[in-house]
Amino acid sequence: MEFKFTPEEENFRTELRAFLTQELPYGWTGGMDEEEANWEFTLEMRKKLAEKGWLTMAWPEEYGGQGASHMMQLIFSEEMAYQRAPGRDQFGTKMLAPTLMIHGTEEQKREYLPPIARGEVQWCQGYSEPESGSDLASLQTRAVEDGDDFVINGTKVWTSNAHHADHIMVLTRTEPDAPKHRGISFLLADMKQPGIEVHPIINMAEIHSFNMVTFEDARVPKKNLVGELNRGWYVGATLLDFERSGVEYSAGSKRTLEELIQFCKDNSRNGRRLIDDPVISRKLADLSIQTEVSRLLSYNITYMQSKDLVPNMESSMGKSFGTELQQKVARAGMEILGLYGQLGPDSKYAPLHGRIQQAYMTSISGTIAAGTSEIQRNIIATRGLGLPRG
Repeated sequence: MEFKFTPEEENFRTELRAFLTQELPYGWTGGMDEEEANWEFTLEMRKKLAEKGWLTMAWPEEYGGQGASHMMQLIFSEEMAYQRAPGRDQFGTKMLAPTLMIHGTEEQKREYLPPIARGEVQWCQGYSEPESGSDLASLQTRAVEDGDDFVINGTKVWTSNAHHADHIMVLTRTEPDAPKHRGISFLLADMKQPGIEVHPIINMAEIHSFNMVTFEDARVPKKNLVGELNRGWYVGATLLDFERSGVEYSAGSKRTLEELIQFCKDNSRNGRRLIDDPVISRKLADLSIQTEVSRLLSYNITYMQSKDLVPNMESSMGKSFGTELQQKVARAGMEILGLYGQLGPDSKYAPLHGRIQQAYMTSISGTIAAGTSEIQRNIIATRGLGLPRG
């Protein structure tokens, strides 16, 4: 079978590449969107992308989209990730929006989707807690009904981009005596209200991406309940399926691999080009094949979404394979660069602008965030292969 893009899709990819060439600074090597040094540029790019309608191409037109194919949206995501271009609010466009389209009320869709499409807001995700990570259903953040509101108390952790967020999607326990997968509700909260505080967590790459968020009598209107009361686990699980279904894993790995391959062509060790070392060349070839496998896994997920199917097992396959691939590429880079690979972006002696060192450290959490690889394999085994729970 031969996979081909349509002429319209190829033309869009060409247009997008030309736009990014024009808008990204000369010599742009990328950076974490949420870093303060990049945040203003991220917002500028977001507005420009929104004006073109590219943030939400596959959305229905009534919610600010273009009604474009899911494959067009995939091309956008793939090129943005490959170019390491800032501007997307993945929490809003990729995760919350499609979840609201399935589980949200018409009022919620009309209130929350248009601002996301216009690039006016930043969302964050309140799932993990200090004592609830892989076993997310054991979460203890409480929401108690009080008149027309829910009152939230508790703590969320590893909340990416909370320090910039306007809103948070938060899983809370609304029925403490119910079985743990029951009694959970999915709420949408205003991050700017009294009772919500954000505490920074600086990772070992010296990047401020993660945060701890505390709720103390924070109020959420009952109209911000998504789905049924006490059935929020299933809404949250839908969102996770969309979170895990990213072509970004393969696109980012492909870019890094291409840079490593060029480095090996341009540099020698002991009188021989690095690329001519059979150990190195085989490793790079093997990783290139795995990158293509990761890419095709994400293409299949996009195909399912185009058929109005929710990718469940398939998203877990893509997520586990893709994040483990990122770790393999970063590890290979460290091995090839040797001691110089330990130098970060702030060193003038760092090969490839220090991206390998940064990727090596940041990719460690990739197989933990959004559900560990062990969790993904359990999903594949039980929901995909029909194996019994152990």
